[in-house]
Amino acid sequence: MSGTVLAVTPRTQAELAAVLTDFAQHGIELLVIDGGDGTIRDVLTAAATVWTGAMPRVAIVPSGKTNALALDLGILDHWTLDQALAAARDGASIVRTPGRGRTRRHRPETPRLPVRRGRVRRGDRTGAAAHRAGAFKGFAVGVALSWAIVQTLFGRASGMWRAGNRMHVRYDSAADAGRVADTDTHRYILLASTLTRMPLGVQPFGAARDGLKTLLVDAPPRWLAAAAPLIVAGSPAKWLDRAGYHRIDTPALDVTMEAGFILDGEVYPGGALTIRQAAPISFVVP
Repeated sequence: MSGTVLAVTPRTQAELAAVLTDFAQHGIELLVIDGGDGTIRDVLTAAATVWTGAMPRVAIVPSGKTNALALDLGILDHWTLDQALAAARDGASIVRTPGRGRTRRHRPETPRLPVRRGRVRRGDRTGAAAHRAGAFKGFAVGVALSWAIVQTLFGRASGMWRAGNRMHVRYDSAADAGRVADTDTHRYILLASTLTRMPLGVQPFGAARDGLKTLLVDAPPRWLAAAAPLIVAGSPAKWLDRAGYHRIDTPALDVTMEAGFILDGEVYPGGALTIRQAAPISFVVP
């Protein structure tokens, strides 16, 4: 690695694309992103259109509201640029295969760029409420999920959480090779991620593993008081799937829903969304 550092602060998507194009022309060896999950999403989304081949290594200096990716990589909140550069010189890195989402039917304000890594959660109001309550970084994910469970257990029978939202979900089943699952029904929650370690130690997808993982819960949720602790703890209990708590391993799935959704802490309107694994990225780690 050379000792030259190019530092910029783009303020629009157009500026970001121009900056990354300039970086690519300079042949940078390391792309450092200072920010949270939303900033990382924006940068890697734009970078995917600039580097059509192998991307440079990526280092993260966490400073945003949610830093789930930094947590997954074992990067502490106080990690600095100097530490990231030192780790890059030492060659410390880990490869992650991020998720990639693309909306296929847009409202005018919906971003059209592919998302290189993300989580999709039903309940656009919950994530925003968690941030307003002061729950940032990894805690926001736990607060949002906990609030959804509380609203379901103690809210009105006619409440939106129990009723769920209608979703059409289609995917190739990895557990049953060659079978295509195609369902159209009301769902309580859809949670998808390529992270191997979730905030607060929760394990909604079961045992830690690579790849795109999805938790899909039918609505209204059955036996939630008994199921919720098992889901959070990553229990492999077989009855959970029969009760409507489906853990899915698939490289891609198509989802269509009218309700809004949250991706990396940002709220998007409903519509058709394709979620799939993207090309591996090498991240610098401590």
